Amino acid sequence: MERLCGPDLPFWVANETLHTDRPNLPECFQLSVLSWLPSIYLWAVSPVYLFYLKRNNKGYIMMSIMNRFKTVFGLLLWIVCWADLFYTFHELRQGLSRPPIYFITPLVLGMTMLLATFLIQFERLRGVQSSGVLFIFWFLSVLCAIVPFRSKILQASSQSEVTDKLRFTTFYFYFGMVVCELILCCFNEKPPLFSNVVTDPNPCPESTAGFLSKLTFWWFTSLAIKGYKMPLQAKDLWSLNHRDTSKVMVPKLLKEWEKEQAKAKSHCEQSLSSQAAYSKPPQLTTNHTAGGGGESSPEEVEVLLSNQKSAPRQPSFLRALIKAFGPYFLIGSAYKLLQDIITFVNPQLLRLLIAFTKQKGVPDWWGYALAIAMFFTALLQTLILHHQFQYCFVTGMNVRTAVIGAIYRKSLVITNAAKRSSTVGEIVNLMSVDAQRFMDLTTFLNMLWSAPLQIMLALYFLWQNLGPSVLAGVAVMIMLIPFNAVIAMKTRAYQVEQMQYKDARIKLMNEILNGIKVLKLYAWENSFKEKVLAIRQKELSVLRKTAYLGALSTMAWTSAPFLVALTTFAVYVTVDENNVLDAEKAFVSLSLFNILRFPLNMLPQVISSMVQASVSLKRVQSFLSHDELDPDSVDRKSSATGKVKRSSKVRTCTMLLSSYSPVSVGINVMVPQGSLLAVVGHVGCGKSSLISALLGEMEKVEGDVSIRGSVAYVPQQAWIQNATLRDNILFGRPYNEQKYRCVLDACALTPDLQVLPGGDMTEIGEKGINLSGGQRQRVSLARALYSDAEVYLLDDPLSAVDAHVSKHIFDNLIGPEGVLKGKTRILVTHGISFLPQVDNIMVMVDGRVSEMGSYQELLKQNGAFAEFLRNYSLDDIVEEDEATGTHFSLLSSYNSAKKMVELVSWLLRRQFCSQRRHSETQEKKKPPEVEKLIQAETAETGRVKTKVYLEYAKAVGPLLSVLICFLYGCQSAASIGANVWLSQWTNDASSNQTQENVHMRVGVYAALGIAQGILVMISSFTLAMGNIGAARKLHFNLLENKVHTPQSFFDTTPIGRIINRFSKDIYVIDEALPATVLMFLGTFFVSLSTMIVIVSSTPIFAVVIAPLAFVYIFVQRFYVATSRQLKRLESVSRSPIYSHFSETITGSSVIRAYGRHNAFVLMSDMKVDENQKSYFPGIVSNRWLGVRIEFIGNCIVLFAALFAVTGKENLNPGLVGLSVSYALQVTMSLNWMVRMTSDLENNIVAVERVKEYSETKTEAPWEVEDKKPSSEWPMQGNVEFNDYSVRYREGLDLVLKNITLKVKGGEKIGIVGRTGAGKSSMTLCLFRLLEAAAGEITIDDVKIAEIGLHDLRSKLTIIPQEPVLFSGTLRMNLDPFEKYTDEDVWKALEHSHLQKFVSNQPAKLELECSEGGENLSVGQRQLVCLARALLRKTRILILDEATAAIDLETDDLIQSTIRTQFEDCTVFTIAHRLNTIMDYTRVLVLDKGQIAEFDSPTNLLSQRGIFYGMAKDAGLAQ
Repeated sequence: MERLCGPDLPFWVANETLHTDRPNLPECFQLSVLSWLPSIYLWAVSPVYLFYLKRNNKGYIMMSIMNRFKTVFGLLLWIVCWADLFYTFHELRQGLSRPPIYFITPLVLGMTMLLATFLIQFERLRGVQSSGVLFIFWFLSVLCAIVPFRSKILQASSQSEVTDKLRFTTFYFYFGMVVCELILCCFNEKPPLFSNVVTDPNPCPESTAGFLSKLTFWWFTSLAIKGYKMPLQAKDLWSLNHRDTSKVMVPKLLKEWEKEQAKAKSHCEQSLSSQAAYSKPPQLTTNHTAGGGGESSPEEVEVLLSNQKSAPRQPSFLRALIKAFGPYFLIGSAYKLLQDIITFVNPQLLRLLIAFTKQKGVPDWWGYALAIAMFFTALLQTLILHHQFQYCFVTGMNVRTAVIGAIYRKSLVITNAAKRSSTVGEIVNLMSVDAQRFMDLTTFLNMLWSAPLQIMLALYFLWQNLGPSVLAGVAVMIMLIPFNAVIAMKTRAYQVEQMQYKDARIKLMNEILNGIKVLKLYAWENSFKEKVLAIRQKELSVLRKTAYLGALSTMAWTSAPFLVALTTFAVYVTVDENNVLDAEKAFVSLSLFNILRFPLNMLPQVISSMVQASVSLKRVQSFLSHDELDPDSVDRKSSATGKVKRSSKVRTCTMLLSSYSPVSVGINVMVPQGSLLAVVGHVGCGKSSLISALLGEMEKVEGDVSIRGSVAYVPQQAWIQNATLRDNILFGRPYNEQKYRCVLDACALTPDLQVLPGGDMTEIGEKGINLSGGQRQRVSLARALYSDAEVYLLDDPLSAVDAHVSKHIFDNLIGPEGVLKGKTRILVTHGISFLPQVDNIMVMVDGRVSEMGSYQELLKQNGAFAEFLRNYSLDDIVEEDEATGTHFSLLSSYNSAKKMVELVSWLLRRQFCSQRRHSETQEKKKPPEVEKLIQAETAETGRVKTKVYLEYAKAVGPLLSVLICFLYGCQSAASIGANVWLSQWTNDASSNQTQENVHMRVGVYAALGIAQGILVMISSFTLAMGNIGAARKLHFNLLENKVHTPQSFFDTTPIGRIINRFSKDIYVIDEALPATVLMFLGTFFVSLSTMIVIVSSTPIFAVVIAPLAFVYIFVQRFYVATSRQLKRLESVSRSPIYSHFSETITGSSVIRAYGRHNAFVLMSDMKVDENQKSYFPGIVSNRWLGVRIEFIGNCIVLFAALFAVTGKENLNPGLVGLSVSYALQVTMSLNWMVRMTSDLENNIVAVERVKEYSETKTEAPWEVEDKKPSSEWPMQGNVEFNDYSVRYREGLDLVLKNITLKVKGGEKIGIVGRTGAGKSSMTLCLFRLLEAAAGEITIDDVKIAEIGLHDLRSKLTIIPQEPVLFSGTLRMNLDPFEKYTDEDVWKALEHSHLQKFVSNQPAKLELECSEGGENLSVGQRQLVCLARALLRKTRILILDEATAAIDLETDDLIQSTIRTQFEDCTVFTIAHRLNTIMDYTRVLVLDKGQIAEFDSPTNLLSQRGIFYGMAKDAGLAQ
């Protein structure tokens, strides 16, 4: 330095700086170090920064006044600096030689100012609105210029005049302009031209925020204020940053994942080719892309597999994640590294502070400087820490977006076999739970390397402090690690177990809620409730074990730092008599141990959450590696190939339905363009499978399938979206009024629209819950018709609709004269009446085509089909030679019927038009307010009511709650006691009484610490017990209530919403809430004890507490109000993701058939983005809060230190150490306390939501003791309706109006009428699923309204419209209460013609039915329902459209079974096919909810009323 400054200007003078009350820095130091620091910084950073700016261009910003000022100041600064330089040259010429430093510094500064000016302009051109790099530069410059500023004034005041006038002036010019630059730098430029900020209606202010604002998250404040003033709504939220949207994130991940898959595939192929070179070249290709290496015959595969022991390499999903999101995450990691290093500055400062209080006669400014330094390091640490968190959380959010997107896209193309291996519930779980796990892990991930680093650094400093005795402490830590690890392993095992129970419970709940109507009709609720409670019991016992372990580990980590301190101090004092424990050593070590505590606690947590995430990773990876449907299995040539006839053909083609035996074997079909092919056959002969094959849904074993042109598909069970009726029909196609009306007429939907509350804008519930079966089917048909495709695949669409409607649809839509004539149509059907009109008929038997040809040809062949017809023809063909004649007579009757129908429909249409005109004039008067069926989910707003906390405390148990708080108080007292004792102990050092009482000191210290540990364990233990008790009660009440809830509730509430209560909210009550309560109590008592300690050591601190507490509460209220609402918005916007997802999975074949794949993906992405829109501000709100609260914590440190310095005279070092080390801890706990308060509020919402659903209105009691009917009731089976009316829900119109009728025991009553006439409502009334609005029903002189619901329902038998099966054994499905013997069950199966099927199954009665009975055909499910009815066999049987999805043969079986087995019972049949009820005692014709006709069928036919018209339509009357 001497060379630069010359001999006259010394670089450092200790007496002038440190050891005086008015310190000053020498000139050489000022000119070199202080001047060069900012320049070095700027030159070092600028290359990197310039490179970054070149890469990221945001468009340029117009030159503003501010920008001009900045530039001018920059140039002026350059001129000022170089003025100094030229002045030095001038002095040289005068002969005054200056040291080299006078040349170098101005030169360097001038260059730097030029660089800064260049940067100002370059940033403007690159669209940077506020520059962090320059801000730091100007800030450093001002900071470094403050010292010369002061010393120049001191110099001038000590001398009579200023010696160096020019430099004096230029310096103050320089200083003024640097300050101006700094101030200008705090403001923001306007956004660049053409940026998306301008176009976005509600952009996120982050992108346009200034550097300071970004640093302190100030840009969030506007939202916090808005949220405080009134509850936030979805419209207040900012749009997502473009880089966080699904549009950007999902493709990013999928690209990497595809690369991984390609790698794995090539790896697999290499190993296969090396290992199995000798096997024959495989001929067959499967229908799977992933497994599409082409497999050979089974035996050969065996050989391959046995040879290839090494499993094929799985594509690694983890690697894909790392490649996609790693780089961004690493920025956060860099911040973390910086923060870890800064953490260790404060203990060193604390050491200096304690040393300072010990020394006498030291300048005071040392102490103040130390206090301020502590404050600044803490502040810096806060800012860095929160930026690291921000990066991690945003990464987590992106990972979740991407994973959900990937799973959704996969679920649309997954094969049926793969779909069977994971139920809808499991896949939804992948989306909700597993994606969430990844998100949670990313926030912790940095701890993996940071924790060991912190531990190493802490140990290094501790060694310096206490020497080798530290090793004793380390040994204790190391001993605790296996202890924690064992606990973590155990906990993990329990968690996996608990996940399984949870999955099982949710799956069961899902089924119960889906089949709730059936459960109510059969009075089976109890059996299923018991099943759920049994699973819940197991789940809770696992939870209890987890809680025991939790209490142990809480004890371990609360006592760990204490045990370490104890052993270290004890060893330190006893090893060597000269070792004295003074305040400096004790409290610096304590604060280091406290730093140690965090990484030590986090490591096991991080590891366990890593393990959880790895389980999730495997689940997601295996799902994403599932086989996909091969898009080329069906050759779909577009219709543009010249003049080739459009057709659909299936050549020799064997189809596999997943792993079962082949379903369709060796089928050869060719359907010419524009023809209508009918496919007939018995139940389960593979008709639907044929349709699936044409769609490419089945696994193709051999042969090929090709379809020319676009496809429309109508599945056997209509798939209806939760959208308006119109959206369901349009299905994403543009709306065309004329075509749309035409479609509605053809599908006979126009009359239904009159009935629906909002016409075609009526919102349809999930699974089409508020449409009747027939309406659903017709909507499904309308969708197909509107799509205007070239090939129509119709899977038994006419089964669910009434006879005359099916006729209308066939004639107007499917038949030779229908709208679809000229299109290729494949119709699977059970209705014989239409067969004469189709072009070709194909008869299937056991998966093979038994014969094929036109109606005529098949009759001539006299094969299976003729046999089939002979039994079922309407005109009872007896001799074959009559066949041709019959055909003509049939046709002629058809034609006349058709004319009739046309006439009727023309009349109807006229009538409707006139009606419509009337209704329109009426409707104009009343506003078109459509009552939405499904009410939007209510998000509670405002503060959580105290009542909810009390409810929870009540569920825990009032006494227990008080006890828990008391225990926590004791534990804090013990902890304070131990530390106060330590400070007393350290004071022994100053009074030299160390030796006498070492043992006493160590002993008491140990006793206090151990007491604390034990209290911690007991308190967390009691808390866990209380929480589990509460969880049990809350779940029990919820379940109890839901089983007792009336049907109307389930019709108006989406199932997803109820399931959400059972999964998400119960999970929160089970797991999240206890943890939150634990943390809350812990942090609350820690903060409290800190305040007590600081105030007791420096009482003046009490003055500061009030303002700090005020600011704290102020910030906290702002935060909690906003964050709570954000959490609520987030959870409300979460449900739609999952309901849309499960809807998509159920309808995936329809979505694929119509080619709407991409539209649905877009919809899902929008829903995810909508959800993340409320999640992102939630993250930022935590950062915003953290920076502000930690600022308060840092103020506490500052004041504790300052007061320690001022009160230095009468404070002993022990107390200073105690209060400051406590203050250093407080930041963390203050921050956590607010977070926990808000988490507690957010999580307690779950209690509120569960409560809300456990207090909905219940139905009548299941059993009324004093009104219990006798066990033999009903003996006769007389049913009487007396002036009976009923409505579906309050405020809706009556469905049945004033019905009066008497039915004698044993009568058989057929109920007919148009869809929506109230036929099904009749049955619901008998079962009291609908309660009477007026009038009453009596059965055998017992008024059914007075007895318990189960007493009533268990005495009636129903075969419901839709066969619902639950997953479980077949036996359980028939007899859940196990009331009957196996013999009874087999007998029932025999009568319901299932015996052959069941006895052929290896598992017999224990045959597992999959979710919803998917592995049985619809017809078989219907027969299972018949078997149920046969088992119960009560005096009254109700058949609800049960014959719909069954072929005529099975239908006949059922009818004959009912005629023989239920001979003496009263039977009500809701009929579609009139021929089933022609021999009934009486027929009831309903019309618009009233009785139109009621008499025997023959009388009704002769009356020529409505019934006659219907019979005529069905060809049963001339």
